[in-house]
This record gives sequence, structure tokens and C-alpha cells, in this order.
Amino acid sequence: MSQKVFVSGVGMIPFAKPGASAPYHEMGALAARAALEDADIAYEDVEQAYVGYVYGDSTCGQKALYGVGMTGIPIVNVNNNCSTGSTALYLARQAVQSGAADCVLVLGFEQMSPGALASVFTDRPAPFDDFDAVTDRLVGKPEIPLALRYFGGAGLAHMEKYGTPLAAFARIRAKASRHAVNNPLALFRKEVSEQDVLDAPAIWPGVMTRLMACPPTCGAAAAVLVSENFAKKHGLRADVHIAAQAMTTDRPGTFDAGDMMRLVGYDMSREAANKVYAQAGIGPEDLDVVELHDCFAHNELITYEALGLCPEGGADKFIQDGDNTYGGKVVTNPSGGLLSKGHPLGATGLAQCFELTHQLRGSAGARQVGNAKVALQHNLGLGGACVVTMYRV
Repeated sequence: MSQKVFVSGVGMIPFAKPGASAPYHEMGALAARAALEDADIAYEDVEQAYVGYVYGDSTCGQKALYGVGMTGIPIVNVNNNCSTGSTALYLARQAVQSGAADCVLVLGFEQMSPGALASVFTDRPAPFDDFDAVTDRLVGKPEIPLALRYFGGAGLAHMEKYGTPLAAFARIRAKASRHAVNNPLALFRKEVSEQDVLDAPAIWPGVMTRLMACPPTCGAAAAVLVSENFAKKHGLRADVHIAAQAMTTDRPGTFDAGDMMRLVGYDMSREAANKVYAQAGIGPEDLDVVELHDCFAHNELITYEALGLCPEGGADKFIQDGDNTYGGKVVTNPSGGLLSKGHPLGATGLAQCFELTHQLRGSAGARQVGNAKVALQHNLGLGGACVVTMYRV
């Protein structure tokens, strides 16, 4: 049995710096209520819930949703690093598509601490031990925090392989800021220029400045997925549906290829995207708008190529031609992306869903992409998992 899956409601709260947000359960409840209100249904209509977060104890999902209602439904907690929100979306989509449920709530939230990401459990082997070993061998720099080493190393590999200039990453960050100006839910809404980005303090000289990295962020976002029959029965909107979706994990080449771009998920992204294009019968040339995982400007550049938005080695030209923004081939991260909107790990995938749903509804306000009909979402978590989702009207 395979049912069509519609995004009937979405909700999101403004993202905030660590220490400036409400506690996780309050943020989660607010986003969930917003999605339910947008869908015009009551929590009592929800049959299952999938809740994503990375930094929190077990059953934080119940703590958040008990503030919305206590109806006895299954609540599944999900943790898949930075792709947590989209992994929860993936599970919810499967539940509706298979007929196991007709109405599912997906929620993601994160209450983060200031500073770079770090392991919480230091008394046992870390899931990143193998990633660190490869990074130590290929780029060194053990004094730099792990996420910066990974993605900075991948950017450096692209620079060395294709002659990509540092300015290409700066242009991506400047583009993100221009888009975020029109997003009232984004953390950073100040426009910065390419030169501002280049002049920011260097965290890896010649490879990365501070403005090329996304900030730790707190926030929450949610979505309501329903079957076609449920939407008709309850008179719900059924304009945006999930046309295709794929989730991938690492293959041996992640560690064996000696390539930092592959270490940070290039292969996972390419494989997931190709599966989605095959499922939908739609290629990258047909996309109108994309929300992709720009945890660093370097990852956005690499992901252009992994998703097939431009040829391998063609990202710098793609950027220079303005094909990644309004008036170009495909508008990428109209929300401002992780770089400007912020990156509360568990919420990121649902925030991308929120943005693309509004883009396809034509309700994105000043950041609306003209006549958007096909949207692609890319959410990456090292360790690893990548979820690519295509939405259509």
C-alpha cells in the first residue's frame, strides 16, 4: 500500500542564540502548536509523532509534546546528528505512505550551548574516531575544533583540486545574508558583503573565516504530514506533497578514498539526490528552489555539485554567474540557510521543510521565489546520514 503524503501544516519559531531562548520543551510545544494551527487540526487528530533532537536526555520528545496534549499516541525520539529533523521527517513520511497512520506530527528542537560542537560522552569510543583518524592524516590541524577541520578540510580539498578561490565561499556567505534580510525568523538578518566575509577573523588562515561558519543556535520547527484520504475527509489543504525522498549512510569510500569531500558526505549527498531524481522522474534542471545544508559555506559549495546543480568543478562559475540566487538557475537557501538562519541541530530539517512548504504555497513574502513548483531539501549529518526530499505542488 502506498499513499500520497501531503504537508498539511508547518510551524517554526524564531531562532535564537544559546542562552537567549526558552527551554527546549517550551520551544518544541510552540512549534508543534503552530504546525497544528497551520494545518487546522487538533492534537487529538494526530496518530503518531516523531521528535528529533541531539543534545538532550531520552524522552525529551514526550516532555515537549505533553505540553501540547497527552493522548497516549506513540512518540518516537530521533537522534541522527545534524540530519535529525529530516530523519524524523523520513520516518513520518514512511508511516503515512505505508498506511500505518493517516496523520503524523514531526517535531525538531535544540537547546544548544555556546561554542563549537563537542562530544558529551568522553568515557567511551566516539562515533567520530574514524573521521578524526582520516582528518589527522589528510589535513592535521588538531588544534581546530572537529567540525571546522572536517568542512574546512573539504573546502581546502576543493580549492586544491579545482583552483576554487577563497572568495567563492565568501560570496556564498554574502548571498545567505542577502536572503536572510527578508526572513523574520532568521538569527542573523544583517547583510554582509563578500569583502566583509573575507575580512572577518580567520579561524583557518587561507581556508575559513568566522563568518563562513554557521552559529550554534536554539530553536524548534514542526510539520504535519497527512494522507490524501485524511486531507479530503477533514477538508485540509493538500497543495504541497512529498514527491520523493531518500536517506543514505556512509559507504567504505568515506574513509578509504583519502578525500575530505567524501569524508564529509559528498557521496551520501550525491547518492540520495540521484535516488530522489529517479523516484520523481525530475532532474536538477527542473528545480526552482533548494534548501541545502550550509553548515559551512564550504559545504554549500560542495553540495551544489553533489546535488547536480552544476558540474563537478563548476561551483565557482555557478556562484559567479549568480545561478544560486534570485534571477539565476535555482534559488538556494532563500531562508538564509544555516549560515544566517541558524542551525539548531534537531530543528534544522524541519525548518527547511517549513521554508520550502511556504515557497511552494506562494506564501514566503519578500523572499518568495517566483512561480516555485518543485523544491529540493538536503540535510546532512556526519557519522553519517543524509536525507534528500523533493516537494511538489
